[in-house]
Amino acid sequence: MELSLFALNWFDVISVVVTFLVILLVQVLNVYLHILNDSADNAKSIDVVDKALPAKECPILEAKESPPTHSPPKTPTTPHGKLEKQASLLDTDSGISLSSINTSCTTTPANSSPTYRTLNGFHSHTLSFETLGDEYHEDEDTLSLENLFPCDQTEIYASKKISFIIDELIQTEVNYVNNLKKGMVNYGQLKGAEDLPEGLAGEEKQKLLLGNIPEILELHEQEILPLMLRNQRDLKGLFDEFAVHFEKNNFYCYVSFTMGKKSSMQLRQDNREWLQTYQTTIKDKLGIDSFLVQPIQRLTRYPLLLQQFISEFYKSGISCKPVLSAVCKLETRMRRALDVVNQAEEIPNIEELNELDLQQLGNFRRSTEFDAQHFPTRKKYRAKIFLFDRCLVCTEVRKKRLAYRQHYHWEHVELQRPLELATSNANKIINLLVKQQENGSGNGSGSSSSAKREEYAFVASEASVVKQWLQATHKIIEIARSEHARRNTFSLPMDLVLGVILAIWLIWQYL
Repeated sequence: MELSLFALNWFDVISVVVTFLVILLVQVLNVYLHILNDSADNAKSIDVVDKALPAKECPILEAKESPPTHSPPKTPTTPHGKLEKQASLLDTDSGISLSSINTSCTTTPANSSPTYRTLNGFHSHTLSFETLGDEYHEDEDTLSLENLFPCDQTEIYASKKISFIIDELIQTEVNYVNNLKKGMVNYGQLKGAEDLPEGLAGEEKQKLLLGNIPEILELHEQEILPLMLRNQRDLKGLFDEFAVHFEKNNFYCYVSFTMGKKSSMQLRQDNREWLQTYQTTIKDKLGIDSFLVQPIQRLTRYPLLLQQFISEFYKSGISCKPVLSAVCKLETRMRRALDVVNQAEEIPNIEELNELDLQQLGNFRRSTEFDAQHFPTRKKYRAKIFLFDRCLVCTEVRKKRLAYRQHYHWEHVELQRPLELATSNANKIINLLVKQQENGSGNGSGSSSSAKREEYAFVASEASVVKQWLQATHKIIEIARSEHARRNTFSLPMDLVLGVILAIWLIWQYL
């Protein structure tokens, strides 16, 4: 094949055509896999691990859809079709149902209205994932145009008390990193110590003893301390960069550390005599207990320093709103992270887990106490609900102990809050429904349809607890939906595609 400007042979043509056909085939395969995945999800059985004795099958509590008696209020939207904060359904007292993943993976029109379903005689409000996809910004009140422009921070540093707080924040961070390094030198390599007992021998025991201290040290030495040092004269930059680490969940290492604290304490207690002898040998004045308590002490110290900063900021009458907004945002993030860390301390106390491995459930997000009613067994008890990225774990509170009861994966549950109920506790109630398959219909077609069974009713002490719990659950389900959308997806990496294109060009030029 000859052309006037350049020459082509059949090898060149076949190489180019095959490459583009492979790329096209990959995209078609992606679409096909998504279709198969959605079909498989609809036919999948419920993944519910129930520790209770088998109970009689509960009747399906959901009736056929009935038309709503009134049209839902129109929600104001931004020009891009996103919900505005003042109209957010998560910010109102209306009933909320968080639909499961595999019922809403397809995109719905922006103006589609929510559906109403009759359940146990009252209406419930169902929201799809697309409606819940618009993030509710709790810090939106601190955002304004003046926050986007820099302000003069000289008057902040002119305050001796504020300067002292900033210096203390940075200096204590330096000391914290140095103390972690020293602790790792003293107790990070016990395998070379004399007369090491069997209880402390081996890498697994070493990791159990110290937890993930190396991960915490790496975070502070390579990320937190450098950002403090380079932003000493730019407080807004310091607070903003610090907040990003909380938003990215980089401080989850403290949650993992807290979850392993009970095992570490037991190991130290079992080998107390040898550890005290070793402490004297290496001339460590504080000991391993003081070393391992420092991470939690440091995390609790952060919000205290920021509260002092905010208090002095107001007392001094400084007019630099961008810095104030940034520090308030960071302090809020820190308090939330500290709450999760404190709640994670109860996870090792869960008993009767059998073969359930909590380490395989993803990141821990939140725990909340409710008065629970389990409908299949008709049992009522005080329950503590633990939220993980992959599932929800129900436990029964027994004085100072927690007994495992059930866990439910997010793709198989639906949470609903009643809109109309005869009692005054309607805003304090959350209903948990599980999906089950109803095989065969009355027409003998053999098709299966998905139905829901009411599993739990959770009653909170305050309506605000329900609201916060649903907001946390919404974020978790959004993460699960994102993982579900990426599942069974085969795609070519961009560097491979660019490499193939470059190879074709080289073949075209030089062969």
